[in-house]
Amino acid sequence: MKPKSLLALTTALFLGLTVPAKALDTAATSAMVVDFETGAVLLEKDAHRPIPPASMSKLMTLNMLFEALQDGRFALDDTFTVSEKAWQKGGSKMFLEPRHRPTIEDLIRGIIIHSGNDACIVVAENLAGSEDAFAALMTQRALELGMEDAHFANSTGWPHPDHRMSAFDLVQLGKRMIRDFPEYYPYFAESEFTWDGITQSNRNPLLYTSTVGDGLKTGHTEEAGYGLVGSAAQGDRRVVMMVTGLESSRARAIESERLTAWAFREFENITVMEAGTIAAEAPVWIGTADTVPLMVMEDIRATIPRGAEDSVTAMAVFDGPLPAPIAEGQIVGELIISIPDMADISRPLYAANAVAEGGFMTRVSAAAGLLARDAMTTVFGSE
Repeated sequence: MKPKSLLALTTALFLGLTVPAKALDTAATSAMVVDFETGAVLLEKDAHRPIPPASMSKLMTLNMLFEALQDGRFALDDTFTVSEKAWQKGGSKMFLEPRHRPTIEDLIRGIIIHSGNDACIVVAENLAGSEDAFAALMTQRALELGMEDAHFANSTGWPHPDHRMSAFDLVQLGKRMIRDFPEYYPYFAESEFTWDGITQSNRNPLLYTSTVGDGLKTGHTEEAGYGLVGSAAQGDRRVVMMVTGLESSRARAIESERLTAWAFREFENITVMEAGTIAAEAPVWIGTADTVPLMVMEDIRATIPRGAEDSVTAMAVFDGPLPAPIAEGQIVGELIISIPDMADISRPLYAANAVAEGGFMTRVSAAAGLLARDAMTTVFGSE
Protein backbone atom coordinates (compact mmCIF):
# COMPACT_ATOMS: atom_id res chain seq x y z
CA MET A 1 0.00 0.00 0.00
CA LYS A 2 1.34 3.43 -0.89
CA PRO A 3 1.89 5.70 2.13
CA LYS A 4 -0.55 8.54 2.68
CA SER A 5 1.19 11.80 1.78
CA LEU A 6 0.69 14.89 3.91
CA LEU A 7 1.79 18.21 2.46
CA ALA A 8 1.54 21.27 4.71
CA LEU A 9 0.60 24.13 2.42
CA THR A 10 1.00 27.01 4.81
CA THR A 11 1.24 27.81 8.47
CA ALA A 12 -0.04 31.36 8.09
CA LEU A 13 -2.58 32.05 5.39
CA PHE A 14 -3.13 35.58 6.62
CA LEU A 15 -1.32 38.02 8.89
CA GLY A 16 -2.83 39.35 12.11
CA LEU A 17 -3.02 38.83 15.83
CA THR A 18 -4.48 35.60 17.17
CA VAL A 19 -7.43 36.47 19.39
CA PRO A 20 -9.60 33.37 19.88
CA ALA A 21 -13.34 33.81 20.36
CA LYS A 22 -14.30 33.86 24.01
CA ALA A 23 -15.91 30.64 25.20
CA LEU A 24 -19.57 31.10 26.02
CA ASP A 25 -21.99 29.18 28.20
CA THR A 26 -25.76 29.41 28.18
CA ALA A 27 -28.55 28.95 30.70
CA ALA A 28 -30.50 27.00 28.06
CA THR A 29 -30.80 23.26 28.68
CA SER A 30 -30.14 22.59 24.98
CA ALA A 31 -28.69 25.04 22.49
CA MET A 32 -26.95 25.33 19.15
CA VAL A 33 -25.61 28.28 17.13
CA VAL A 34 -24.35 27.85 13.55
CA ASP A 35 -23.18 30.04 10.71
CA PHE A 36 -25.68 29.70 7.88
CA GLU A 37 -23.19 30.04 5.01
CA THR A 38 -20.47 27.70 6.19
CA GLY A 39 -22.39 25.45 8.58
CA ALA A 40 -19.72 26.02 11.25
CA VAL A 41 -20.96 25.15 14.73
CA LEU A 42 -20.19 28.11 16.99
CA LEU A 43 -21.86 26.76 20.13
CA GLU A 44 -23.65 23.58 21.10
CA LYS A 45 -25.03 22.19 24.33
CA ASP A 46 -26.74 18.78 24.40
CA ALA A 47 -27.48 19.39 20.74
CA HIS A 48 -28.37 15.77 19.94
CA ARG A 49 -30.54 15.05 22.97
CA PRO A 50 -34.20 14.45 22.03
CA ILE A 51 -36.28 17.04 23.86
CA PRO A 52 -39.90 18.26 23.84
CA PRO A 53 -39.82 20.93 21.09
CA ALA A 54 -43.19 22.50 21.88
CA SER A 55 -44.37 24.86 19.12
CA MET A 56 -40.91 24.97 17.53
CA SER A 57 -41.93 21.69 15.87
CA LYS A 58 -44.54 23.67 13.92
CA LEU A 59 -41.64 24.34 11.55
CA MET A 60 -42.01 20.73 10.40
CA THR A 61 -45.73 21.26 9.80
CA LEU A 62 -44.78 24.29 7.69
CA ASN A 63 -42.15 22.24 5.89
CA MET A 64 -44.80 19.75 4.79
CA LEU A 65 -47.07 22.57 3.62
CA PHE A 66 -44.27 24.40 1.80
CA GLU A 67 -43.31 21.19 -0.01
CA ALA A 68 -46.93 20.73 -1.11
CA LEU A 69 -46.92 24.29 -2.47
CA GLN A 70 -43.60 23.90 -4.23
CA ASP A 71 -44.54 20.69 -6.01
CA GLY A 72 -47.79 22.21 -7.26
CA ARG A 73 -50.30 20.21 -5.22
CA PHE A 74 -51.73 23.44 -3.81
CA ALA A 75 -51.59 27.21 -4.30
CA LEU A 76 -51.49 30.00 -1.72
CA ASP A 77 -55.06 31.05 -2.49
CA ASP A 78 -56.52 27.55 -2.12
CA THR A 79 -58.89 27.22 0.84
CA PHE A 80 -59.07 24.51 3.52
CA THR A 81 -61.97 23.36 5.68
CA VAL A 82 -61.95 23.70 9.46
CA SER A 83 -62.95 20.67 11.54
CA GLU A 84 -64.56 20.55 14.97
CA LYS A 85 -61.29 19.14 16.32
CA ALA A 86 -59.32 22.13 15.03
CA TRP A 87 -61.91 24.59 16.36
CA GLN A 88 -61.94 23.06 19.85
CA LYS A 89 -58.16 22.71 20.23
CA GLY A 90 -56.72 24.66 23.16
CA GLY A 91 -53.50 26.57 23.58
CA SER A 92 -52.35 29.20 21.09
CA LYS A 93 -55.06 29.81 18.51
CA MET A 94 -55.74 31.57 15.25
CA PHE A 95 -59.41 31.47 16.34
CA LEU A 96 -60.64 29.45 13.40
CA GLU A 97 -64.24 28.23 13.34
CA PRO A 98 -65.98 25.56 11.22
CA ARG A 99 -67.70 28.30 9.22
CA HIS A 100 -64.32 29.67 8.07
CA ARG A 101 -62.56 28.80 4.83
CA PRO A 102 -59.03 30.12 5.38
CA THR A 103 -56.62 30.28 2.48
CA ILE A 104 -53.29 28.50 2.74
CA GLU A 105 -51.62 31.90 3.00
CA ASP A 106 -53.87 32.73 5.96
CA LEU A 107 -52.89 29.46 7.61
CA ILE A 108 -49.17 30.08 7.07
CA ARG A 109 -49.49 33.41 8.87
CA GLY A 110 -51.69 31.82 11.52
CA ILE A 111 -49.05 29.19 12.27
CA ILE A 112 -46.01 31.49 12.17
CA ILE A 113 -47.41 34.63 13.81
CA HIS A 114 -50.24 33.30 15.99
CA SER A 115 -48.61 29.91 16.64
CA GLY A 116 -52.10 28.58 15.99
CA ASN A 117 -52.67 24.99 17.05
CA ASP A 118 -55.98 25.13 15.22
CA ALA A 119 -54.25 26.22 12.01
CA CYS A 120 -51.79 23.32 12.27
CA ILE A 121 -54.59 20.77 12.65
CA VAL A 122 -56.40 22.26 9.63
CA VAL A 123 -53.23 21.85 7.56
CA ALA A 124 -52.67 18.30 8.83
CA GLU A 125 -56.21 17.13 8.13
CA ASN A 126 -56.40 18.71 4.69
CA LEU A 127 -53.01 17.37 3.60
CA ALA A 128 -53.16 13.87 5.08
CA GLY A 129 -56.76 13.18 6.11
CA SER A 130 -56.04 13.06 9.84
CA GLU A 131 -53.55 14.54 12.29
CA ASP A 132 -52.19 11.09 13.19
CA ALA A 133 -51.51 10.28 9.54
CA PHE A 134 -49.87 13.67 9.10
CA ALA A 135 -47.63 13.14 12.14
CA ALA A 136 -46.45 9.83 10.66
CA LEU A 137 -45.61 11.60 7.39
CA MET A 138 -43.75 14.30 9.34
CA THR A 139 -41.63 11.66 11.08
CA GLN A 140 -40.84 9.87 7.84
CA ARG A 141 -39.90 13.08 6.06
CA ALA A 142 -37.76 14.30 8.96
CA LEU A 143 -35.71 11.11 8.83
CA GLU A 144 -35.27 11.53 5.07
CA LEU A 145 -33.96 15.04 5.70
CA GLY A 146 -31.39 13.82 8.24
CA MET A 147 -33.22 14.75 11.44
CA GLU A 148 -32.41 11.47 13.20
CA ASP A 149 -33.68 12.49 16.64
CA ALA A 150 -37.10 13.63 15.43
CA HIS A 151 -40.36 11.82 16.09
CA PHE A 152 -43.77 13.49 15.88
CA ALA A 153 -47.02 12.59 17.61
CA ASN A 154 -49.01 15.60 16.37
CA SER A 155 -48.85 18.67 14.13
CA THR A 156 -48.79 21.27 16.90
CA GLY A 157 -46.05 20.46 19.40
CA TRP A 158 -48.70 19.69 22.04
CA PRO A 159 -47.05 17.79 24.93
CA HIS A 160 -46.72 14.06 24.21
CA PRO A 161 -44.03 11.59 25.37
CA ASP A 162 -43.37 10.50 21.78
CA HIS A 163 -43.07 14.03 20.38
CA ARG A 164 -39.35 14.84 20.35
CA MET A 165 -36.69 16.74 18.40
CA SER A 166 -33.10 17.74 19.17
CA ALA A 167 -31.48 21.16 18.94
CA PHE A 168 -29.58 19.82 15.93
CA ASP A 169 -32.83 18.78 14.23
CA LEU A 170 -34.41 22.18 14.82
CA VAL A 171 -31.40 24.13 13.55
CA GLN A 172 -31.23 21.99 10.41
CA LEU A 173 -34.95 22.55 9.89
CA GLY A 174 -34.52 26.29 10.39
CA LYS A 175 -31.74 26.35 7.80
CA ARG A 176 -33.99 24.46 5.41
CA MET A 177 -36.75 27.05 5.80
CA ILE A 178 -34.30 29.78 4.76
CA ARG A 179 -32.40 27.89 2.05
CA ASP A 180 -35.11 25.84 0.33
CA PHE A 181 -38.21 28.03 0.71
CA PRO A 182 -37.03 31.58 -0.04
CA GLU A 183 -40.44 32.48 -1.48
CA TYR A 184 -42.13 31.73 1.85
CA TYR A 185 -39.44 32.72 4.34
CA PRO A 186 -40.48 36.43 4.45
CA TYR A 187 -43.65 35.39 6.34
CA PHE A 188 -41.44 34.69 9.36
CA ALA A 189 -40.45 38.36 9.61
CA GLU A 190 -44.04 39.65 9.82
CA SER A 191 -44.72 41.14 13.25
CA GLU A 192 -48.52 40.81 13.34
CA PHE A 193 -51.52 39.29 11.57
CA THR A 194 -55.25 39.98 11.82
CA TRP A 195 -57.76 37.18 11.34
CA ASP A 196 -61.52 37.65 11.71
CA GLY A 197 -60.97 40.98 13.42
CA ILE A 198 -58.45 39.63 15.95
CA THR A 199 -54.89 40.95 15.72
CA GLN A 200 -52.05 39.02 17.31
CA SER A 201 -48.31 39.77 17.40
CA ASN A 202 -45.39 37.53 16.51
CA ARG A 203 -43.73 36.30 19.72
CA ASN A 204 -40.25 35.92 18.20
CA PRO A 205 -38.07 38.28 20.28
CA LEU A 206 -35.37 38.56 17.60
CA LEU A 207 -37.79 40.55 15.43
CA TYR A 208 -37.64 43.37 17.95
CA THR A 209 -33.90 43.51 18.76
CA SER A 210 -30.81 45.11 17.24
CA THR A 211 -29.55 41.78 15.86
CA VAL A 212 -31.65 42.08 12.68
CA GLY A 213 -33.68 38.93 13.33
CA ASP A 214 -36.13 37.79 10.65
CA GLY A 215 -37.33 34.35 11.83
CA LEU A 216 -38.24 31.66 12.86
CA LYS A 217 -40.42 30.10 15.65
CA THR A 218 -40.92 30.22 19.40
CA GLY A 219 -42.12 27.42 21.63
CA HIS A 220 -43.30 27.00 25.20
CA THR A 221 -44.82 24.34 27.42
CA GLU A 222 -44.32 23.64 31.12
CA GLU A 223 -42.25 20.57 30.28
CA ALA A 224 -40.12 22.24 27.60
CA GLY A 225 -39.69 25.69 29.08
CA TYR A 226 -39.30 28.67 26.76
CA GLY A 227 -37.52 28.07 23.47
CA LEU A 228 -36.73 29.62 20.12
CA VAL A 229 -35.40 28.62 16.74
CA GLY A 230 -34.15 31.97 15.49
CA SER A 231 -32.23 33.52 12.65
CA ALA A 232 -30.63 36.91 12.17
CA ALA A 233 -28.61 38.52 9.38
CA GLN A 234 -25.91 41.15 9.71
CA GLY A 235 -23.95 42.34 6.70
CA ASP A 236 -23.12 39.31 4.57
CA ARG A 237 -23.51 36.85 7.45
CA ARG A 238 -26.48 34.94 8.80
CA VAL A 239 -26.67 32.99 12.04
CA VAL A 240 -29.22 30.30 12.91
CA MET A 241 -29.65 29.37 16.55
CA MET A 242 -31.81 27.36 18.93
CA VAL A 243 -32.29 27.60 22.68
CA THR A 244 -34.78 25.88 24.96
CA GLY A 245 -35.47 25.19 28.62
CA LEU A 246 -35.41 28.85 29.66
CA GLU A 247 -37.57 29.96 32.58
CA SER A 248 -39.46 32.86 31.02
CA SER A 249 -40.17 34.68 27.79
CA ARG A 250 -37.92 37.48 29.02
CA ALA A 251 -35.05 35.04 29.62
CA ARG A 252 -35.62 33.66 26.11
CA ALA A 253 -35.44 37.14 24.61
CA ILE A 254 -32.26 38.05 26.49
CA GLU A 255 -30.48 34.78 25.77
CA SER A 256 -31.37 34.62 22.08
CA GLU A 257 -30.17 38.19 21.49
CA ARG A 258 -27.02 37.58 23.53
CA LEU A 259 -26.08 34.47 21.55
CA THR A 260 -26.70 35.99 18.13
CA ALA A 261 -24.84 39.20 19.02
CA TRP A 262 -21.92 37.08 20.29
CA ALA A 263 -21.85 35.04 17.09
CA PHE A 264 -21.63 38.17 14.93
CA ARG A 265 -19.12 39.89 17.22
CA GLU A 266 -16.68 37.04 17.80
CA PHE A 267 -16.61 35.33 14.40
CA GLU A 268 -16.18 36.27 10.76
CA ASN A 269 -16.30 34.49 7.41
CA ILE A 270 -13.25 34.48 5.13
CA THR A 271 -12.29 32.93 1.81
CA VAL A 272 -9.53 30.47 2.65
CA MET A 273 -8.88 29.51 -0.96
CA GLU A 274 -10.43 30.61 -4.26
CA ALA A 275 -11.76 28.26 -6.93
CA GLY A 276 -9.00 27.20 -9.34
CA THR A 277 -6.19 27.61 -6.82
CA ILE A 278 -3.42 25.01 -7.09
CA ALA A 279 -3.15 23.67 -3.57
CA ALA A 280 -0.35 21.12 -4.01
CA GLU A 281 1.75 19.05 -6.43
CA ALA A 282 1.43 15.28 -6.11
CA PRO A 283 4.02 12.80 -7.41
CA VAL A 284 2.82 10.46 -10.18
CA TRP A 285 3.69 6.78 -10.53
CA ILE A 286 4.55 5.63 -14.06
CA GLY A 287 3.08 8.62 -15.86
CA THR A 288 4.11 10.88 -18.70
CA ALA A 289 4.69 13.57 -16.05
CA ASP A 290 6.43 13.24 -12.71
CA THR A 291 3.83 15.31 -10.84
CA VAL A 292 0.28 16.55 -11.19
CA PRO A 293 -1.07 19.81 -9.73
CA LEU A 294 -3.99 19.48 -7.31
CA MET A 295 -6.63 22.20 -7.31
CA VAL A 296 -9.81 23.24 -5.54
CA MET A 297 -12.86 23.60 -7.79
CA GLU A 298 -14.86 26.08 -5.73
CA ASP A 299 -14.24 28.85 -3.24
CA ILE A 300 -13.57 27.53 0.26
CA ARG A 301 -15.26 29.72 2.83
CA ALA A 302 -14.73 29.30 6.55
CA THR A 303 -15.99 30.81 9.78
CA ILE A 304 -13.12 31.73 12.08
CA PRO A 305 -12.69 33.51 15.40
CA ARG A 306 -12.05 37.18 14.68
CA GLY A 307 -8.33 37.91 14.55
CA ALA A 308 -7.31 34.28 14.12
CA GLU A 309 -6.40 34.48 10.42
CA ASP A 310 -2.71 33.73 10.98
CA SER A 311 -3.51 30.47 12.74
CA VAL A 312 -5.51 28.95 9.89
CA THR A 313 -3.59 26.10 8.24
CA ALA A 314 -4.22 23.92 5.21
CA MET A 315 -2.93 20.45 4.43
CA ALA A 316 -3.25 18.37 1.25
CA VAL A 317 -3.87 14.67 1.90
CA PHE A 318 -3.53 12.03 -0.81
CA ASP A 319 -2.35 8.44 -1.35
CA GLY A 320 0.87 8.98 -3.21
CA PRO A 321 2.43 8.62 -5.58
CA LEU A 322 -0.74 8.76 -7.67
CA PRO A 323 -0.87 5.96 -10.28
CA ALA A 324 -1.27 7.01 -13.92
CA PRO A 325 -3.44 7.38 -15.90
CA ILE A 326 -5.05 10.37 -14.16
CA ALA A 327 -8.02 12.18 -15.71
CA GLU A 328 -8.38 15.95 -15.59
CA GLY A 329 -10.90 16.81 -12.87
CA GLN A 330 -10.47 13.44 -11.12
CA ILE A 331 -10.75 13.58 -7.33
CA VAL A 332 -7.35 12.47 -6.04
CA GLY A 333 -7.20 13.78 -2.48
CA GLU A 334 -8.64 16.19 0.05
CA LEU A 335 -7.72 19.52 1.53
CA ILE A 336 -7.96 19.75 5.33
CA ILE A 337 -8.42 23.26 6.73
CA SER A 338 -7.61 23.57 10.44
CA ILE A 339 -8.97 26.53 12.43
CA PRO A 340 -8.28 27.24 16.12
CA ASP A 341 -11.07 25.97 18.38
CA MET A 342 -13.20 24.95 15.39
CA ALA A 343 -13.88 21.67 13.60
CA ASP A 344 -11.64 20.90 10.61
CA ILE A 345 -13.02 21.55 7.13
CA SER A 346 -12.49 18.94 4.40
CA ARG A 347 -12.82 19.65 0.68
CA PRO A 348 -11.93 17.45 -2.33
CA LEU A 349 -8.79 18.07 -4.37
CA TYR A 350 -8.93 17.55 -8.14
CA ALA A 351 -6.26 16.82 -10.74
CA ALA A 352 -5.75 20.11 -12.59
CA ASN A 353 -4.72 18.28 -15.78
CA ALA A 354 -4.59 14.78 -17.20
CA VAL A 355 -1.51 12.58 -16.93
CA ALA A 356 -1.29 9.63 -19.32
CA GLU A 357 0.26 6.31 -18.40
CA GLY A 358 3.95 6.17 -19.25
CA GLY A 359 5.39 3.92 -21.95
CA PHE A 360 7.98 1.16 -21.83
CA MET A 361 10.94 3.38 -20.93
CA THR A 362 8.98 5.01 -18.12
CA ARG A 363 8.26 1.60 -16.66
CA VAL A 364 11.92 0.57 -16.99
CA SER A 365 12.99 3.77 -15.23
CA ALA A 366 10.47 3.21 -12.43
CA ALA A 367 11.61 -0.39 -11.98
CA ALA A 368 15.25 0.74 -11.85
CA GLY A 369 14.34 3.27 -9.19
CA LEU A 370 12.69 0.57 -7.08
CA LEU A 371 15.74 -1.70 -7.43
CA ALA A 372 18.03 1.15 -6.38
CA ARG A 373 15.86 1.90 -3.36
CA ASP A 374 15.83 -1.78 -2.33
CA ALA A 375 19.62 -1.92 -2.64
CA MET A 376 20.01 1.13 -0.38
CA THR A 377 17.69 -0.48 2.15
CA THR A 378 19.85 -3.64 2.19
CA VAL A 379 23.12 -1.71 2.64
CA PHE A 380 21.98 0.73 5.28
CA GLY A 381 19.29 -1.39 6.97
CA SER A 382 16.67 1.38 6.82
CA GLU A 383 13.11 1.56 5.67
